[in-house]
Amino acid sequence: MNILNEFSHLFFPNVCVVCGEELLHSEVTVCLRCLYKLPRTNNFREKDNDAEQLMAGRIPFERIASFCVYAKGGILPPLIHQLKYYQKKEIGTLLGRLFGEDLNGSDFLKPVDLIVPVPLHPKKERSRGYNQAEMIARGLSEATSLPLSVGNLIRVIYNPTQTKRTKTQRWENVRNIFEVKRPQEYKEKHLLLVDDVITTGSTLEACGLALQKCNGLKISIATLGEVF
Repeated sequence: MNILNEFSHLFFPNVCVVCGEELLHSEVTVCLRCLYKLPRTNNFREKDNDAEQLMAGRIPFERIASFCVYAKGGILPPLIHQLKYYQKKEIGTLLGRLFGEDLNGSDFLKPVDLIVPVPLHPKKERSRGYNQAEMIARGLSEATSLPLSVGNLIRVIYNPTQTKRTKTQRWENVRNIFEVKRPQEYKEKHLLLVDDVITTGSTLEACGLALQKCNGLKISIATLGEVF
């Protein structure tokens, strides 16, 4: 760190977005203490877990896993909030990498060919500056060495936020908003579809229905958080 950065650090210290404690030079956005406290589900080891029960019968899928429990007052919600609304895209990459390290070598990950983030509409992505699901997917890709596929699954309709909508309203809000530009690219592939949080599963269901146009495709799903 140069002299100017040291001087700036005295008056504007970098602090953890969760606990507010000053970060060490080796820490980025989140302190190691808070990362250690993340409420991991480890549900990639458990078939018919809560997330899989939520999506059962809605779209064909192989497996679903969530990195952590998303609970009010917990550690994950402020991290997701900072990721989505405060330009802290490095949080997505960091948590995706940690999730990928957990998944490495597991039966959950072995059949996967490609990692595909749930896309934002181009207008929304320009406004935010990035797609938070893509940041998570990039971290997963870095940790697992699985290739990342961006730009084939696309969002073609700009729709309002899902926040504070009921389950029915969420489904109506996302129906038919996704398309696959080049279905042949995903033929006979096993995709890992990635999003930030699974709540009702409506967005993931809409993505899955769009992806069914690809012959021989298999889908697994990974999210940072699960809300039940």
